[in-house]
Amino acid sequence: MPKPYVIAFANQKGGVGKTTSCVNIASIAAEKGLRVLLVDSDPQGNSTSGVGIRKRGISHSAYDVLIDEADPADCVVKTAFKNLSVVPSTLELAGAEIELLDTERRERRMASFLEKCGDDFDLAVIDCPPSLSLLTVNALTAADSVVIPMQCEYYALEGLIQLMLSIRRVKELYNPSLTVLGILITMYNGRLTLTSAVLDEIKKHYADKLFKTVIPRAVRLTEAPGFGEPINYHDRYSKACEAYAAATDEILSRIGLPGAKA
Repeated sequence: MPKPYVIAFANQKGGVGKTTSCVNIASIAAEKGLRVLLVDSDPQGNSTSGVGIRKRGISHSAYDVLIDEADPADCVVKTAFKNLSVVPSTLELAGAEIELLDTERRERRMASFLEKCGDDFDLAVIDCPPSLSLLTVNALTAADSVVIPMQCEYYALEGLIQLMLSIRRVKELYNPSLTVLGILITMYNGRLTLTSAVLDEIKKHYADKLFKTVIPRAVRLTEAPGFGEPINYHDRYSKACEAYAAATDEILSRIGLPGAKA
């Protein structure tokens, strides 16, 4: 049975624009006509609220996917946005790692779920927690590729090296076909010397992985989640939306899915 192309958005460091990138790229890809499933695998549930889903009303979530191997029909929630559905998350997910410790093939629970989705979706994007937890391992085991959002800061650069080692380890143990699709620079401010210095350092080691598009710092990006809206619905004419649209085009082009500009 065919399954959607799966992209994990991962970074072991928090506050790098991971969830913001995951939500907005998912929404823009969906607006382009792809059937997109956003999987919130972070117990904080920010992707869930970012697409307007109230956590109090959730009956089934990513927790049920990992613990009870729930059916997609029970866990997938349609959002108010075109072609975009979500597997929501709640704080209950934080306990999943302990409950999975003695479970057979525990790292494949998310992969099995997405296989059950069959051809209902063209693309699935997974928002990982900011750590190399069993939740992240599940996401990486299920993924075809990884997008790494990161800031141009030295701590983020150190985190990138650690993440690359972790991805290599998951690839060796569980998912031989896993690839790094690209590194997406977020919260970009070209006027800062530090930004240029860190970007130059990334280019030395990962030039072939860097996306051409960079995502600027923007007030509209930070306020959109408060309205439960992706940026293409909150302010489609903003520079931030233009940047995420360009990044989405690059991603779709690299994975060969329709919707990207030629």
